[in-house]
Amino acid sequence: MEISPYYQKSIECLHCKKKFITTKVRTKYIKVEKHDTDFQPIYQNKEVNPLLYNMFVCEHCGFSFTEEFTKYFAPGVKETIEEQVASKWISRSFGNERSIQEGIITYKLGIHCGTLKKEKFVNIAGLALRTAWLYRLQNKEVEEKRFMEIARDRYADSYSNDDYSGTQMSETRMLYLIAELSRRIGDIEYATRYFSKVIEKQNTSLEPKVVEMAKERWQEIRENKEKEAKV
Repeated sequence: MEISPYYQKSIECLHCKKKFITTKVRTKYIKVEKHDTDFQPIYQNKEVNPLLYNMFVCEHCGFSFTEEFTKYFAPGVKETIEEQVASKWISRSFGNERSIQEGIITYKLGIHCGTLKKEKFVNIAGLALRTAWLYRLQNKEVEEKRFMEIARDRYADSYSNDDYSGTQMSETRMLYLIAELSRRIGDIEYATRYFSKVIEKQNTSLEPKVVEMAKERWQEIRENKEKEAKV
């Protein structure tokens, strides 16, 4: 008997404390073939995409969160979530296998809930970036760009507020992502500035591969500028 790539897990909602079921992908089915230049994982198995299952959506109150969300709610936040999410929620489950479109909906819910909850900028940025990746799979460039811009702006907020310290995000990777997302949305000046910041750290960074990637992107930008100058 073949084991399904999926399994179901019971989750307790951070907001209403009720339990609900969500689907996850078994680790042995997650094999990354390569990464795109903004770290989007390209999976060997195109049928099974773990990115679709990062968000937990409470079927009872609509509060949507990931494992990165803190359990702490600042004073007044629960009331805001009650008013802006739970009171408007029409009970529905995202607990089964998800289509790309359903995955996108769960991330948008997560960005909304995370923003209301005042989660770290770095977390919100990650959700926006994953939303952009899912739109990329659908070849929807306008929406992809919109969410890359949101991700870039939140990463920039995170960098200037230093709210990523203590998370898995390193400074080198943060600077690189700000630069690469800027490049992808056409903000070349911003991209160049942040790629330079990464390259400046080449002697101290613990992530030489990311520094190399920054040099490659920076070189591409230079070559494109030279081509444009000749036209």
